[in-house]
Amino acid sequence: MPHHLMNLRHVPDDEQDEIRALFEEHEIRYYETPPSFWGISMGGFWTHDADEAERARALLQDYQAHRLQSGRQAWNDAVQNGMGTGIWHQFRRKPLTVIAALLALVFILGVSLAPFVRLG
Repeated sequence: MPHHLMNLRHVPDDEQDEIRALFEEHEIRYYETPPSFWGISMGGFWTHDADEAERARALLQDYQAHRLQSGRQAWNDAVQNGMGTGIWHQFRRKPLTVIAALLALVFILGVSLAPFVRLG
């Protein structure tokens, strides 16, 4: 009976590659089903053997904990270096781009709402 190891929906390509390499390094016999284009099937990594499924789940748990820790560290480093992703950080780095985007947003909103608003 197949054992589902991990859902592949919304998983970045680099993470999928690292997991494949991890499974191959530890000689986990797995197979992969891709997520469907329309989002009907989730896709994933699978194995047929229950013992290998337990080994693979333990490896995945360690890998994901390490990836979470390194992602948080990268985020904290970016925030400390003034590279946050908030609107204020973006405005401080590229004020003309932010102003242009806001003006485009106001224009599109105005054009979209113009038929519903009576002026005068």
